[in-house]
Amino acid sequence: MSETIGFIGLGAMGAPMARRLLGAGHTVIACDANPAALEAIVESGAQAAASARGLADQVETIMVSLPTPAIVQAVAADVAEGSKAKLFIDLSTTGPRVAKDVGTMLNKKGLEMLDSPVSGGVGGAEKGTLAVMVSGPEAQWTRWKPVLEAIGHNAFFVGEGQGQGQMMKLINNMLSATAMVASAEAFALGAKAGLDPDIMVQVINAGSGANTAVRDKFPKSVLTRTFDYGFRTELMYKDVRLCLEEAEALGSPMWVGQPVKQWWSLALARGGVEEDFSHIMRYVEEQAGVEVRSRKNDPKPE
Repeated sequence: MSETIGFIGLGAMGAPMARRLLGAGHTVIACDANPAALEAIVESGAQAAASARGLADQVETIMVSLPTPAIVQAVAADVAEGSKAKLFIDLSTTGPRVAKDVGTMLNKKGLEMLDSPVSGGVGGAEKGTLAVMVSGPEAQWTRWKPVLEAIGHNAFFVGEGQGQGQMMKLINNMLSATAMVASAEAFALGAKAGLDPDIMVQVINAGSGANTAVRDKFPKSVLTRTFDYGFRTELMYKDVRLCLEEAEALGSPMWVGQPVKQWWSLALARGGVEEDFSHIMRYVEEQAGVEVRSRKNDPKPE
């Protein structure tokens, strides 16, 4: 069934998700602070709205994909003042406490919320293979599951409690961040010992050390030295920080997580807010005094 959906936030993740909705036959009315991003999605078939409040006066259901908790809170407050909006679906990563606060505020204004963070990167957003972790009213989940599956074939309902989707996302991304750092250290060690990084990828992926970093990120963006996987260091650091804050609030130990955060803090300080997170390999290399790269295109010895 075709739906009319408002969509706010057309960044690296939001734009391909909005295009997936258009491709599934839904009507999308979009809004973004970046005129170029809005123009691009209109060229793909969406309609444009001038503001979040204006969009909330036009449609009942609004999805958002926004970079920071503060922006999500501000946009949700604008949407809550609209005359037509009834459901707020948040695809961003904000952390459980912010999700609860936003949900409570929206409920007081007569709106419901599905906390629905996603995982799988830009490639997953483009292919529609994201993992979507949904919490909120189960009736709304049942109603909107087919639409969310246009964004991610792997859509999961994790509970009715607001913020449970966020908690699941933070746990997932903490594991992803840990795998990336641990794999960077391991590959630096291997390269320094004379191992071929391309063979390391094959062996690890066939063995018990397999993880998403070695399966996807290293072959695509690290060994090629392109460092262009499509997820910013700033966002990875934010997710790790939020996860550790939640763990502290709940009194749950994350002794491994603390040094993982230190690595991402270093990468953010060195590379700035726009750098791709795969650059963390370069900072591990500096400490090890070695470069990790593919040897596939090296000249053959005579």
